[in-house]
Amino acid sequence: MRTEKEEKKIVIREESPDGALMDELIRLSADWEAENSCRGYRKNGRSDLEGRRFFTARDGEALTGYLFGKLEKTQRATSVLPEGTPYFEVEELYVRPAFRGGGIGKRLFSFAEEAVRKEARCILLSTATINWQGIFHFYLEELGMEFWNARLFKMLDEQGVSG
Repeated sequence: MRTEKEEKKIVIREESPDGALMDELIRLSADWEAENSCRGYRKNGRSDLEGRRFFTARDGEALTGYLFGKLEKTQRATSVLPEGTPYFEVEELYVRPAFRGGGIGKRLFSFAEEAVRKEARCILLSTATINWQGIFHFYLEELGMEFWNARLFKMLDEQGVSG
């Protein structure tokens, strides 16, 4: 685990999507895929990153984490938001394993929150992490998000339904 002093030297900022940043994000997303920590996660390609806003955590020049997403508007009213509500959809928030537990994810989220505050009424995200207790602690208790809904599954057999 890194010390508080080491964590504070991590610089959080919004970056423009140039070719070098895209390559870095794709490499880190491949590392995330290899962790097998999220159900169905696959590494990003350039098309997955187009039109997004990028918030990064850097230790010097090294990318240690990222958050990206985009501004959206609700297409229809929900139980929480009226139709046409502007929101920021967080699509990915990732911190390299060696840098976890020191507040970088929280700092990334808080930075993004301030950056989109004048454009969005709220921030939304979905998660498919296998460690649901840990991720709920992070989002609900550390970031102050509210629980809205959940989609659960139970596999009925190993083979699935055959055609």
